Amino acid sequence: MRLSPAPPVAGLLVACGFASSLLAGHTAHSVGTTPQVQAAADPWPDAKTLQERRKSAENRPLFGGTEPLPITIEADFRAVQRDRDPKSLKTFPATITIPNNAGATTTIPIQIRTRGHSRRLRQTCDFAPLRLEFPKEQVRKTVFDGHGPLKLGTHCRSVEVFEQYVLREYTVYRMYNLLTPYSFRARLAKVTYIDTAQKKTVANRYGVFLEDDDDVAKRMLGRISERQGLLFHNAHPETMMLMSLFEYMIGNTDMSMIKQHNVRIIQTPANVFYPVPYDFDYSGLVDAAYAVADTKAFGIQSVRDRLYRGPCRTAVELEPFFVKLRAAKPDIMALFGALPDMAASYRKDAQRYLEEFYRTIDRPGAAKTAFIDNCDNRRGMD
Repeated sequence: MRLSPAPPVAGLLVACGFASSLLAGHTAHSVGTTPQVQAAADPWPDAKTLQERRKSAENRPLFGGTEPLPITIEADFRAVQRDRDPKSLKTFPATITIPNNAGATTTIPIQIRTRGHSRRLRQTCDFAPLRLEFPKEQVRKTVFDGHGPLKLGTHCRSVEVFEQYVLREYTVYRMYNLLTPYSFRARLAKVTYIDTAQKKTVANRYGVFLEDDDDVAKRMLGRISERQGLLFHNAHPETMMLMSLFEYMIGNTDMSMIKQHNVRIIQTPANVFYPVPYDFDYSGLVDAAYAVADTKAFGIQSVRDRLYRGPCRTAVELEPFFVKLRAAKPDIMALFGALPDMAASYRKDAQRYLEEFYRTIDRPGAAKTAFIDNCDNRRGMD
């Protein structure tokens, strides 16, 4: 099975029946006297260059398929995994072996390091997520063509259920891909890790490659904005609403648009800001054993408890988004049957959890309680 190319963003919004402010030349309003344009060293490229960058980013071979990619990474993993300083940028030499077009394999030298925040902590993961840095010249005409650094989500711990979390979170990325191209693409990999110092295989587990931030921005004809403090009315309204409802759908409160925590902001030349979420392992749908609800901040007892953190809207304003989410339901549910190694018990549990969401949006009273009555008219997702 292969992923279809992401449709043009404007066309997607029109097809969904949204009155897209992007098509209308919408420009977000600033807050008070806060400058809306982020200071940037480089001027915006011309329209032709932006389109060329978009085409290049959209056509990365890594995200052209959905079958798990078999790879082998060799490094001194004892030394690599010893580096748990969240601020450390130290890299270690490694090699990656990947399938090539001739039906054999190719081995390429790379640099790797641990990454992340909570998952870089020893008490969370004994095998932290990795950042792989590819030499662009040597990966030409391979599955990693066009890539420099890439994030690789790992199994975290040797306990079998932790590998299941990789499959679960990967599926959440695929869910959001179905709803909007304003999303991070992901590619599942089956990774063999060989420790060069010990000369032995230390793990053979699923991992997931996450699309580079800059490539997401290029596909959206924009660039990454480091601006913090972004409020709801500063962001592209349709994208903001869809993200908010999706986060409620999967039971995720572990994000902040204001602080850019698990949300990246893409800015376009028209000065429109698009929020793009990532990192869903603390969601109720993934239901990781280490995920703990922020009871003090949100008043919920479990990550399985849903809480709407988006902008307050009327029932009439919410309905077009509900229509879109209902239309995607068959494809969303089908994702949980597409991975043969996903535990059957989890498939059923995930589908039940999502059915709860659909029952909420299908019942006017329940939807009113969840999204209107309990909405606190907040100005932003803090």
